[in-house]
Amino acid sequence: MLTEGNKLKDYKDHSDKLNKLKSGQLKLTQNVEKFLSQINKNKLLNAFNFVIEQEAKNRAVLVEKKLKSGKYGKLAGMVIAVKDVLSIKDHPLTCSSKILNNFNSLYTATAVQKLIDEDAIIIGKTNCDEFAMGSSNENSAFGPVLNPHNTQYVSGGSSGGSAAAVAANLCDVAIGSDTGGSIRQPAAFCGVYGLKPTYGLVSRYGLTAYASSFDSIGPFAQNIDDIFRVMEVISGWDEKDSTSFKSKTFDFAFSEQNAISVKIGIPKEYFGEGLDPEINEKIQNIISTLKEKGFQVSEVSLPLSEYSIAAYYILATAEASSNFARYDGARYGFRSTEGKDLTDMYMNSRTEGFGKEVKRRIMLGTYVLSAGYYDAYYKQAQKVRRLIKQDFDKIFTQVDLLITPTTPTAAFKLGEKSNDPLQMYLSDIYTVPANLAGIPGMNIPVGKSSTELPIGMQVLSQKFEENKIFMLAKYIQNEISG
Repeated sequence: MLTEGNKLKDYKDHSDKLNKLKSGQLKLTQNVEKFLSQINKNKLLNAFNFVIEQEAKNRAVLVEKKLKSGKYGKLAGMVIAVKDVLSIKDHPLTCSSKILNNFNSLYTATAVQKLIDEDAIIIGKTNCDEFAMGSSNENSAFGPVLNPHNTQYVSGGSSGGSAAAVAANLCDVAIGSDTGGSIRQPAAFCGVYGLKPTYGLVSRYGLTAYASSFDSIGPFAQNIDDIFRVMEVISGWDEKDSTSFKSKTFDFAFSEQNAISVKIGIPKEYFGEGLDPEINEKIQNIISTLKEKGFQVSEVSLPLSEYSIAAYYILATAEASSNFARYDGARYGFRSTEGKDLTDMYMNSRTEGFGKEVKRRIMLGTYVLSAGYYDAYYKQAQKVRRLIKQDFDKIFTQVDLLITPTTPTAAFKLGEKSNDPLQMYLSDIYTVPANLAGIPGMNIPVGKSSTELPIGMQVLSQKFEENKIFMLAKYIQNEISG
């Protein structure tokens, strides 16, 4: 359970922290020690697979010297945790899977390197669902991540370790990945901000691929300003990623005072059967307040949203089936000692190395790509994906932003949905459409349920218009949530 000690910091956001570091009110080496102490005290949460302790301490000394010299990066002193699907040279990259046991990365992911280049301090690798496949962070070879608000509940997935680490004040910011909601859903369950950027905005070089046309890298934080600062650093074109958008920089600048100018749409399909009444009430209260303050709010329709889950789980698993052929026990990671020949080694290594959910998705993906089923499933799902994108494109000619729930319920209990994959998949019903369309979306914490579990609200925009999301989120943070 979160305590007052967990919630409190000596600064509001990175700008405040940087000012205190420069003035001497805050000492970076002590700040890093404090985070390391907090991580050790909160081992029960199981948020970290690996803590990079000595390196973080050494970096703190180096960055402190840079601060004294006056020559330092934009993120100087920001302590960041990184999901264990992103590469950091000479450090473990397990993706929370047995099949990558003892594997160390040979290079650093572009997004992580950009953070390091701006003097951020990487404190560790966070736990996640195996290969980012899951909605509860219970599919990890390292065990489940517990929700800091109530340890009997899940943290959400797949980036549950990153969300929990930020919520429990084990770092300033954490980096996750989002294929179908894996940043936004755990952010909602843990009560923090979490952004899935526009597809192609952040380089995927060094991100272990799950579904390559869906995967996005984004930040978690306790405030909008830190999300904004990290996105300024990690965004931009990368020649190492063929899907990276060819622009060197992106302007995320926004003015909270201009927030009232944005037009907001409320898609009626997202507020129907299956949505928890408490979540609906919280979001409707926010919408009512925005109307009272002069925002232009209108009901809109996204009729193809009901097909999102079906299309996503066909397309994402098909891509996974292809991407995961590389894990065969022959070149790196876990290798089975059982069997009499090469075929046995392949089969046994994959059988023993992959967890149940990963095997389920590989088999589903192989099935929909097989002869006789490709046209009926994969090809049809691609057509649906295009139509869903067209739905969003049409809506964004009428409004600037969409407000929806992030999740149909607050966090559920550990084990509650483990034996019902369909119910687990439906946890992503409000988040997967953004991945299908390649648009950005962010979770905004908007209160708690009657059981004291966080409730999240999702804001979506057209591609590359994250600044409009930031604008509304900042307004809600300051003027409504207080």
